[in-house]
Amino acid sequence: MSGALSHIRVLDLSRVLAGPWAGQILADLGAEVIKVERPGSGDDTRAWGPPFLKDREGRDTREASYYLSANRNKKSVTVDFTQPEGQRIVRELAAKADVVLENFKVGGLAAYGLDYPALKALNPRLIYCSITGFGQTGPYAKRAGYDFMIQGLGGLMSLTGRADDEEGAGPVKVGVALTDILTGLYSATAVLAALNHREQSGIGQHIDMALLDVQVACLANQSLNYLTTGTPPRRLGNAHPNIVPYQDFPTADGDFILTVGNDGQFRKFCEVAGHPEWADDPRFATNKARVAHRDVLIPLIRQATVFKTTAEWVAALEIAGVPCGPINDLAQVFADPQVLARGLRVDMPHPLAGSVPQVASPIRLSETPVTYRHAPPLLGEHTREVLQDWLGLEEAQIAQLLDAAVI
Repeated sequence: MSGALSHIRVLDLSRVLAGPWAGQILADLGAEVIKVERPGSGDDTRAWGPPFLKDREGRDTREASYYLSANRNKKSVTVDFTQPEGQRIVRELAAKADVVLENFKVGGLAAYGLDYPALKALNPRLIYCSITGFGQTGPYAKRAGYDFMIQGLGGLMSLTGRADDEEGAGPVKVGVALTDILTGLYSATAVLAALNHREQSGIGQHIDMALLDVQVACLANQSLNYLTTGTPPRRLGNAHPNIVPYQDFPTADGDFILTVGNDGQFRKFCEVAGHPEWADDPRFATNKARVAHRDVLIPLIRQATVFKTTAEWVAALEIAGVPCGPINDLAQVFADPQVLARGLRVDMPHPLAGSVPQVASPIRLSETPVTYRHAPPLLGEHTREVLQDWLGLEEAQIAQLLDAAVI
């Protein structure tokens, strides 16, 4: 069965995470995604290890786990577009593409004739998505932007970490490059919107995506907490600024998460906890009151939760219909029965390792399901194939390009 985007060709000039993540989403949906890399080194993340993928003999390959996380279903083509002949090849590929993804600094590709105006002249229907730290305009436009820096500058770290009056207080980054991931998601969404517009108008367009814009947009309720009050939200550790109780609590053998979303759930929790009187206490009877008196309520709950194990709390509260759960490490995540039932680990054939593990796409489409066609490619694995299929080059022409170190 054809994927939803099986008619779409994508030229992915990006590297590291935000751009490749967008490209992988499009590839999972069926698009033919050509990853253009530097000869000899390729995407920076190929070297971002350990850990590296092991070959059949248990030795490290050159394929870093980081790289493997964002590049499946793509074809790798190595082209040195600092050379005029390499620029010509990329322009010819772009002329036949529907989408270009790139995350060079603002103006960085203009010197090679690979910026949007140059490629639009060759292909007016082209969707050209530029991903940068700060966007194409504004006083920071020329700056490089990295996820960690943007988490700080964009406010996320001011909201993440223990409260100022707790031991270990201070700003903390999220444990994955979340701003890059979210930018990749927004970029894929923007590409799909632009493709839909092109279907109606026949006209392509330029997409200007910025990590800072995405980070600020994704502060969601915290942004509005500030904009409606003028008071910057403070760090609350694992607690929620607008809902109580909605955080981690200690148990007899660890910790668990309690996420009470309404007053009815709070009453059920109180009954399971053996303190039904809490639900009738005017300080705790409504969420508004609980938020105002969290400093009183949370210690009371902590004193109660330590007398049962995590498993006991989860079992009892699930029966009562109160949302809760354990705090799993990744070994526990991938052993979880729900994760197993949903098939969130996928193993794909790989030329060096025999197989390579992947995390399944969360997109479930009934008519055009995601497919897993290619493992993350070896550097330059598809150069010859793509130059023949897309550009019709003969073997002798490819040999000349190899001799000139263009590919």
